Amino acid sequence: MSENIFRIVDLKKNFGDHQVLKGITMNVEKGEVVSIIGASGSGKSTFLRCLNLLETPTGGEIDFRGANILASDFDLRSYRSKVGMVFQQFNLYNNMTALDNCVKPQMLVLKKTKAAAHENAMKYLEKVGMSEYINARPDQLSGGQKQRVAIARSLAMDSEVILFDEPTSALDPEMVGEVLLVMKSLAESGLTMLVVTHEMQFAKDVSSRVVFMDKGVIAEDDKPEVIFNNPKNPRTREFLKRVLNEDI
Repeated sequence: MSENIFRIVDLKKNFGDHQVLKGITMNVEKGEVVSIIGASGSGKSTFLRCLNLLETPTGGEIDFRGANILASDFDLRSYRSKVGMVFQQFNLYNNMTALDNCVKPQMLVLKKTKAAAHENAMKYLEKVGMSEYINARPDQLSGGQKQRVAIARSLAMDSEVILFDEPTSALDPEMVGEVLLVMKSLAESGLTMLVVTHEMQFAKDVSSRVVFMDKGVIAEDDKPEVIFNNPKNPRTREFLKRVLNEDI
C-alpha cells in the first residue's frame, strides 16, 4: 500500500505583484523520485523552497505525513530534520571540516551526543565516497566533493525526504557524473527525493515521475517514458525538443 509523504494543494507564491507559483497541486509518495524540469523562471526552485519553508507560501496547503506544515503550532525544527535540502551552492560551513559539517547539525538539531553524531556522519560520508576527506575544509575540496558532503550532511540528519535544488548546476562537467551516481544510489535505496534538475538523462533513467513546470504551473506530470517519448502537452514537447535538440 502506498504511503503519502506530501500532499500539496493549490500552492501559490507571490513576490510583490509577481505570481511565481499559480496553484501547484500534487502528491508525493514514499520512495518516489520526482524530477522537476522546466525552463528557468518556471518556479521550480521556488516550489522546493516553499516545501522547506525557506519561502512562505502566499496561499494553498502543504501536508507532510498528514500534518499541515503551515499551521502556527507546527514543529518546524523537527520537520527540517526530516526534510533535508541540498542546494546548488553546497551551503557548507567553510570554517569546518567535512566531518564537522555533518556532525554539528546533528548535535544542534537532533541533540545527539558527539560520539553518536560522529558515528552517523562517518557512515554517510563513507556512503557518498568521502571518508578519505573527512578532515578537509570546503576550500580544499572540488565542487563535486563539496556536493557529496552536503548530501552526506542531509542523510546524517536521518532525513526521510531530500529536496535537491539543481545539485549539479554549479559543478564543472567532469564533476557532474560523480554526484549523479551518488543520487542514483540513494534513489535505488528507496529514499524519497524531489529533484529540480537540468540533467535530462537522470530524469529519464532514475525518476519514478517527471513533473514539467511552465510559468508557475504543473503543465505535465507523468512517468519518464511518457514525458520523454510521448508528452501530451505541446509546451512539454517544445521544451524537450529545445533542450535535447531532437524531435520528440
